[in-house]
Amino acid sequence: MIPGIHRPAAVCVDLAAIRQNIKEEIRHLEPGQKLFAVVKANAYGHGAAQVAQEAVKVGVSGFCVAILDEALELRQAGIVQPILVLGVTPPRFTSLAAANDISLTVPNLAWLEDAEKILVAENADLILKIHLAIDSGMGRIGFSEDAEFLNANNFLLNNPNFFVEGLFTHFASADSSDDTYFKSQVQRFNHLKKLLKIKPKWIHVDNTAASVFNKGVHSDLVRFGIGMYGLNPSSNPTSPDLSLTIKLKPALSFESELVQVHTIHANQGVGYGSTYVATSDQIIGTVPVGYADGFIRKFQGFKIKVGNEYCPIVGRICMDQLMVRLPHEMPVGTKVVLISNDPLAPNNIKAAADYVDSIHYEVACLLDDRLPRKYYGQLNC
Repeated sequence: MIPGIHRPAAVCVDLAAIRQNIKEEIRHLEPGQKLFAVVKANAYGHGAAQVAQEAVKVGVSGFCVAILDEALELRQAGIVQPILVLGVTPPRFTSLAAANDISLTVPNLAWLEDAEKILVAENADLILKIHLAIDSGMGRIGFSEDAEFLNANNFLLNNPNFFVEGLFTHFASADSSDDTYFKSQVQRFNHLKKLLKIKPKWIHVDNTAASVFNKGVHSDLVRFGIGMYGLNPSSNPTSPDLSLTIKLKPALSFESELVQVHTIHANQGVGYGSTYVATSDQIIGTVPVGYADGFIRKFQGFKIKVGNEYCPIVGRICMDQLMVRLPHEMPVGTKVVLISNDPLAPNNIKAAADYVDSIHYEVACLLDDRLPRKYYGQLNC
């Protein structure tokens, strides 16, 4: 999709904040731990290539993405550090991954067998780096049964087509104050780890939550995701956030401006379905963004900052536009901040997520590529 550079709307990203968050986490690492920056989903909406390039400058050891195309994007952007694809890549693309020095996740024995056939058939000189995934309780991907895991180990012993770079799992509730299920996952992972016959280079379990909430499980790597963008991983609209052990600074804001200001009269409606009807003369401002940009219809009623005033969104949010009720006449071109990077602002991303009964991960990732990313705070070196 082509970014809308001729429209006054953009996602603004503070790269200095991202660098600061990485430095905070690096100081928090245990001796010998490495930091892999998670830049999947376009770096949680912040822009993968730009974020990765800044992350390299402050000492990350590698990167995690969700799909192979995201890894290839990083290689094309000049990233030479290790890259792990956390999701399942169809075996037919294993040679492409190996040729670009990209590590893939192994979900089961059948995947390994199919990948070997592809590697042998297409190029016997390629060696694929792999990380074995353990399903310790997410119910998503990975080995969960002893017998299959042992068979995979036997398959990999002295197998010249693969380099076993890692063994990992993902925790379902490391961001919860109730650690009952977390402990059960640790127990299950440790059980399968004891069955290893091969020796991975890295064994890793720590995501942002497991690290910043000091869960105390050994991990050679920390997969630093939401924390890198300055957000608390325990975000939940129904419970208070857990206290962080490191200081984080939000990096993202979503900004636009008024493109029309006009007065409507009593009994006039606003938006599709006339879900908002004026009871008196009111001043309405139009902002040129909508649900096609990822600012979903549930935000109707949410207050966004127009100039120095917080104004409610009135009427249904349209595909490409939304309307706000203004307290007084404001000029066309007045700055609008839909999501603020100030954690104390009433329209910060956590408040926005709470309003639509979601989490800030989703709000950030929904911001569409039609919105250009504007960067400031670059480190020149």
